[in-house]
Amino acid sequence: MLQAIEWIHLGAVGVAAIIFGICRHKPARIGPWLLLTASVVAVAIGDILHALHKYAAADIAYLAMFALVALSLLQLTRAGAILMDRARVIDLVAFACAALLVIWVFLIGGSSWLGGIAPEDMLGALLLVGICARLIVAVWFNWSAVLLGVGALGCLGSDIAYSLAPSSWSEAGYMVLYLAWGGAALHPSMVQLTTPLPLRPKPWQGRWATLLGLSVATPPLVLLIEALQGEVRDGVVIAVAGALTVVLAFTRLADSVTQNSQALTRERVLREASAALVAAADDAAVDEAVRTAVTQLLPPHDVQRIVFATDDRQLTLQALPAATTSPRPRSWWLDDEKKPGTDPADGTLVCPLWLEPLAVARPSGGALVLAGRKDMLTVSRDALEVLAGQAALALDRISLVEAVGRRDSDLYLRAVIRNTADIMLVIDEDQQIRYASPALHELIGEKELPPFAKLPDLVHPDDRGQIRRALRDEGDGVVYCALQRADETQVMVEATYRDLREDRLVQGYVVTMRKVTKPQDPVEQVPHLEHVDELPAWVNRRSAQHKFRY
Repeated sequence: MLQAIEWIHLGAVGVAAIIFGICRHKPARIGPWLLLTASVVAVAIGDILHALHKYAAADIAYLAMFALVALSLLQLTRAGAILMDRARVIDLVAFACAALLVIWVFLIGGSSWLGGIAPEDMLGALLLVGICARLIVAVWFNWSAVLLGVGALGCLGSDIAYSLAPSSWSEAGYMVLYLAWGGAALHPSMVQLTTPLPLRPKPWQGRWATLLGLSVATPPLVLLIEALQGEVRDGVVIAVAGALTVVLAFTRLADSVTQNSQALTRERVLREASAALVAAADDAAVDEAVRTAVTQLLPPHDVQRIVFATDDRQLTLQALPAATTSPRPRSWWLDDEKKPGTDPADGTLVCPLWLEPLAVARPSGGALVLAGRKDMLTVSRDALEVLAGQAALALDRISLVEAVGRRDSDLYLRAVIRNTADIMLVIDEDQQIRYASPALHELIGEKELPPFAKLPDLVHPDDRGQIRRALRDEGDGVVYCALQRADETQVMVEATYRDLREDRLVQGYVVTMRKVTKPQDPVEQVPHLEHVDELPAWVNRRSAQHKFRY
């Protein structure tokens, strides 16, 4: 009875440690750790029943423990790069089952001093050790995975030692199992076991398929050999090993079909998105094509927010990585501070709009930002990076087409008004002069304008404020200002501007200037009003400036 109470305490400590680790570290997926908790409960129940001499019920609990912990370890390899490694895990585990079956039937089963070892316990413990070993290799180096492997080794050692020499010392491995698995959940590295990793595609290798085929064929061959010898002594062991290898083979086949289906879906979606982006004529069409592709690559319920920014100015500072000397990655995770109540499995992926295959950012930047389930975003990360690169190429193509159109429009305008006395300017949205007629050069007495000159730089400092305000607002209008000439004199002009920023060929302001022939008060330019107070404020201000200047 005292021994049963001891196992109750050890089981309670192991279960409490795993639950506390889940609540404290909040892994992305708690399912594998809950299965591990259930397995600890099962092995504790088995130990208690064994201490109470109820061996049949204890064996059932031990078998349930092996099934639960195997499911837990397989769940840890469900997504990301570990899923690619799970294929190797399944192949190796199936081969281990077949090899252990052969060793047990032809070597251990007939041995006088090893025959007391329960075959189901031996097979189960060896399978756990193999899965833990492969998990350690897949996430090298992770302390939680190492502790899981230590617990599996302790279980294997006690299974062998207790069967050969039952004592309290031979049960020490089970105590190691409780403590090691509880410590695996308490260590912060347990979060990394459920954190999805990027896919690392591997080429198909025929030797692994051959290994799996031999593993599946081994149990029937062993059964045939025993039947030919006249007596089937290990029918139960053969049946269990055969069932395990068949289940593993079907799991391997299902994983291969799933991966192939996902690859075909990504290829089809990217091909359709590429065709839509090639046909896109503006930014809105590119945005629609990108959003349609994202909804096809990812399930709608796994994506919470899609932000397609064509300019870095549309992004927050948190979405941009810190300045580094090394090249920026093709995508990165946004380190959001987790607020209370948020799902730890969610994440935000930022894919910059890089020009492929040059791997350089667009002049205006931009990015595709996705918020949703981190494991699903990780699985489709490569496809999302390719989609962002295709969108960058489409946007750059549209910008180049518009730039060529504007250049042709400016050349046509220059050819038409070259010999006229009209002063005409084309100004970008940032008030930079894109084209100026030759008459402006003659008016201000300069042959060429300075590089990247802006219209406010050509006018008197007192008039720059109203020029900036006028060209910042939407709509057309007229302003009066004084241009500064090269000889530091001033010339009064009337500037009529038109807001053509929405025009595809212009995308800016068209300003027409007319020189005021004599220094007259701008009040005379407006219709006669009975009350001077009804004049616009700019007229009164401009009149006062004019009187003191001329």
